[in-house]
Amino acid sequence: MITDWDDAYANGAYIPGADEYVANWELSASDYKITMNKAGRALLNQSYGPHPREAMEIFLPEGESKGLVVFVHGGYWRSRDRDLWLHLAAGSVARGWTVAMPGYVLCPEVRIADITRSIASAIEFAANKVNGPIHLAGHSAGGHLVARMGCEDVQLTCADRIKRIVSISGVHDLRPMLKTEMNEDFQLTPSTAVAESPALLAPDPDLNIVCWVGADERPEFVRQNALLANIWAGFGIDVQNVEEDGHNHFSVIESLAFPNGALTEALVG
Repeated sequence: MITDWDDAYANGAYIPGADEYVANWELSASDYKITMNKAGRALLNQSYGPHPREAMEIFLPEGESKGLVVFVHGGYWRSRDRDLWLHLAAGSVARGWTVAMPGYVLCPEVRIADITRSIASAIEFAANKVNGPIHLAGHSAGGHLVARMGCEDVQLTCADRIKRIVSISGVHDLRPMLKTEMNEDFQLTPSTAVAESPALLAPDPDLNIVCWVGADERPEFVRQNALLANIWAGFGIDVQNVEEDGHNHFSVIESLAFPNGALTEALVG
């Protein structure tokens, strides 16, 4: 029985060397951005909305693009920035895909429903620049946001091009957030928590989704991962539930940086 919901969703405190992960990501992301920009294969600070945070980096493969990948970062909808994760585009770019890495306005300046709309706008913006199929990936809060894009109530004009969604360590039922101190920033109510919970909504009937989590993550993230997979499987859509051995909430995403990484294979293989 969970009594401390803030602790249930705490990650860094349970990951040895958590600060080192973040420092390494920052260096790797900066190096990748510089390298791709020098190669003429980066479109930087592309604005998709009026707010300064509503912008993205787009990284281009060598030769003709196979399609578009959009990666949405995490940070509990209230922290972090796209610049921390740019190197995670490398695996898909090396496989011939264009990758867009959008930022978004954070809580408490906006509500989670507003972020959902921002990500929809970001996908539409990138889709207008890149032909072919669209694959979405997101981590933690970003996993929630890409799963939201697969819900029937989100009306994307490019929806028929979205062929796969990979939610990594996603939070798919927001009702537990009502019991956390973080909700001072989210300002969720029981009704808005339900309205923004993919696990409580109907998926697009043609959806292909992979729910992916590290087996060594906090039990609540493992539960949230299985929850969406189990519920949406009941709609008869194509669902995979993966618990990757030996990985925590931070290490689980790192294979995206490699063309033969497990998550790269799941996303564009």
